[in-house]
Amino acid sequence: MSNCPDLNAPQWEAVRHVHGPLLVLAGAGSGKTRVITQKIIHLIQNEQVAAQHIAAVTFTNKAAREMKARISQRLEGRTGRGLLVSTFHRLGLQILRRELPRLGYGPAFSVIDPGDSLAVVRGLLRESNGAADLAEAIQSRISRFKNDGLAPEEVVADDQIGALAQALYPEYNKSLHACNAVDLDDLILLPTRILSTDEAARAYWQDRLRYLLVDEYQDSNGAQYRLLRVLLQQRQNLTAVGDDDQSIYSWRGAAADNLHRLAEDFPTLKVIKLEQNYRSTARILRAANAVIAQNEHLFEKRLWSDLGEGERIQVHACAEESDEAERVANAILRDRFQRDGAYRDYAVLYRSNHQSRPLEAALRAARIPYQVSGGISFFERAEIKDFLAYCRLIHNPDDDPALLRAVNTPRRGIGSQTLEYLGQHARAQGQSFFASIFSEELELPARSRNALEDFANWINQKNDEAQRSAELLPVLQSIPEEIGYWQYLLDEGDERGARRRWENLQELLDWMGRLLEQEDGPKDLGELLQRLMLYTMLEREEDDDRDVVRLSTLHAAKGLEFPQVFLVGLEEELLPHRNSETPAQIAEERRLFYVGMTRARFRLQLSFCQKRKRYGEMLNPEPSRFLQEIPAEHLDWQRSASTADAPEETEDAFARLRALLDS
Repeated sequence: MSNCPDLNAPQWEAVRHVHGPLLVLAGAGSGKTRVITQKIIHLIQNEQVAAQHIAAVTFTNKAAREMKARISQRLEGRTGRGLLVSTFHRLGLQILRRELPRLGYGPAFSVIDPGDSLAVVRGLLRESNGAADLAEAIQSRISRFKNDGLAPEEVVADDQIGALAQALYPEYNKSLHACNAVDLDDLILLPTRILSTDEAARAYWQDRLRYLLVDEYQDSNGAQYRLLRVLLQQRQNLTAVGDDDQSIYSWRGAAADNLHRLAEDFPTLKVIKLEQNYRSTARILRAANAVIAQNEHLFEKRLWSDLGEGERIQVHACAEESDEAERVANAILRDRFQRDGAYRDYAVLYRSNHQSRPLEAALRAARIPYQVSGGISFFERAEIKDFLAYCRLIHNPDDDPALLRAVNTPRRGIGSQTLEYLGQHARAQGQSFFASIFSEELELPARSRNALEDFANWINQKNDEAQRSAELLPVLQSIPEEIGYWQYLLDEGDERGARRRWENLQELLDWMGRLLEQEDGPKDLGELLQRLMLYTMLEREEDDDRDVVRLSTLHAAKGLEFPQVFLVGLEEELLPHRNSETPAQIAEERRLFYVGMTRARFRLQLSFCQKRKRYGEMLNPEPSRFLQEIPAEHLDWQRSASTADAPEETEDAFARLRALLDS
């Protein structure tokens, strides 16, 4: 087959490499997703590989959906049936659905979210008279243990938090097991453990998944790498696509050296570099190359573009943060008017969430619509978590965190002392809260016991309905009405707020209905809940078609692109962040700056403040060292007028631009 016209020579070489390990070193904007999708199509259509033997893995549900949609458009009929395109966590979940009983779990297991995981840790600390204010730090450390692939007996603590987490780790696991539940980290850790120790399970999955393609490989952690290695023991048909220059998630366990480990663990590894960028102008790329060249590299690469030279990068020295924010707002108004463009063409990127406040104030003053990335997730809303707690409990009555949320929402006259006693009895008997409700040894006042049993009997009734009904959705739709949730919302606040929360609940039910109707949709309540749980975790914000300016942290902007980018706060202790002290931490901050620069397609503007208020004190920050790493010929230094010096001139400029736009 001749070269594909949609691919350049290195991309086509990566597609045709079928057998053996391959690392595709894909720079920003170099078309890596196109390579993965085209390679899957090539394997199925030209190499006659059955789709069920191929798995493509990425890090967000959104990316997986987009990849699957592209492939579906190219494959006809049933040729794509069985193809697995998913996140790492959904791959782990698919393995657990088949193999988890090998570890003594029941089939109706729950996947708990980080909030419920934290509640379990707090409960264990209260029982042991531990410091509950350390719960988040301890939960984070237990998560790190799991991401590093460590069992409780393998942990070696090196500080006080580590010692507390080490002591609590086995009890935490026992609590989850008693609830027939796993947490997010278990979705990688437990499949790896099963496949490493059980020959039959390992043989099945190694035969099932003969070709593995991994996107954003630099974001993988130690546990995910170990899962890949055990799957690849028999065949080494791995295509890892990544960019060490965009490794910016060490704080959540990503191991940048996974790219280096590939070369050590797979001696026949082939490396192909994708250096042609299809997004940015040549000047932006040369500036970004100069910055990232300051980091050490195992594999050298330099991005290039044939999209033209492009404008020089403007650098603005602003008086202080309100001046910086108003300059951004003014520039957006002026440029949008001159180009007759859209607000969605602009993004304002920054290192830390608190930097959005003056920017929001300036955009509101200029009547510029905007969206702040990283707002409250739909799945974090109380009404959504309430409803999903009921669904989880109906599916798995042993899910203690779900019971504790549902049992008094709405209130049923079951007090905290009753629940505390129920919990003590459950732990003494080694059973779940739900099972203990029917224990003959449970000594409670008749009123409390009757309330608990009425609740438990209703859960059992809904469980039976969910299993027996031909259609699941009507069973789920009946839950809010049967528990009196509308009245509960009215009692909790005003009617307007109650109606908004009720509408959110209906939106969730509508979404559940659409999922259940899909050809490859969930087959039962357990699958539906597990899929929804994964939507709540590690999910990047969905695309938004509204015509608004995007305000975003640099971390949240990865994978996105915009015609024009304003990167603000280029100051020491902001970027690089003040907590970055070691050479490795500074190198990651430099990669974060590089990611921000390469989000811009044709115009990039940088700014810093000569004064900035921090913790109530006015400071004089130094410009970021990263600015000095950009060659002078790529920069156009500007100086913004201080708002304090010329308030009338700035306001007049806003007024004139607003009048022009309004007319």
